[in-house]
Amino acid sequence: MFDVVTYGLAIALDVFIVYIGVRFLLQPEPAASGYGVPSRPSAYLSVKGVRDITYGVLGLALLAFAGHLAAAWFMLVVALVPLGDTLIVLRGGGTRATAFGIHFATAVVVLISAALLFTR
Repeated sequence: MFDVVTYGLAIALDVFIVYIGVRFLLQPEPAASGYGVPSRPSAYLSVKGVRDITYGVLGLALLAFAGHLAAAWFMLVVALVPLGDTLIVLRGGGTRATAFGIHFATAVVVLISAALLFTR
């Protein structure tokens, strides 16, 4: 059961970030609004989309081909992204609710996933 939760959480996080990336490519303005800072259409939104898709696919590939320890290290390092996003939203005029309720909370869940993968 522990493995189901451990791998299920890691897979869900990877798939979710792929979804976010696809949304930034297909619906950039609503996706940017959900990110928490004001935005105008720009190449940045596409860059963010590609970045997020890449992180999600890489996380899934590590789980499938390299094992839980590689995936755990990946999750530990990639938690820096939502932590950085928290600061970007706070400095960019976004709300504290979005910064902490979305981005910081995501970082915490990613760190929990890393911890679970390390203890596997």
